[in-house]
Amino acid sequence: MKRLLLIFFLFMLAGIKIHAQEDDDSGNEKIRDKMNEFIQQRLNLTKSEAEKFSPVFLRYFKEWRTTMRDSKADPVLVRQQKIVDLRVRYRDQFKGIIGEKRGTEVFDRQKEFIDIIRKLKDDRMLKPERNNTLPRKNR
Repeated sequence: MKRLLLIFFLFMLAGIKIHAQEDDDSGNEKIRDKMNEFIQQRLNLTKSEAEKFSPVFLRYFKEWRTTMRDSKADPVLVRQQKIVDLRVRYRDQFKGIIGEKRGTEVFDRQKEFIDIIRKLKDDRMLKPERNNTLPRKNR
């Protein structure tokens, strides 16, 4: 009986872990889509440029995310070099779609977006919790 319970709990833990990873991926998709939209707006892309830009940016974002995740244990300079190599490779692709200046600017807008998200996250963490009670009226 104890073995059966142990096996049951192990399966439950595995299911929870898989479910948590699925939720994380959907969060990444939302961030990715918002970042893509943000960059397109900041670079003033035309509709035709945006249609060509989006699939390339989505591939870049996926590789960037994987590189960041897989190189967490690497020294900072090694991780930075991997990101630089990735950016150089994609800069050429972006340049072919939106021109050299804006192709390079993609990475500046990405950093700007990340900074904004971090600031929003920090602001939420520092914001004091509100008291759930209703305010009393002065009598």
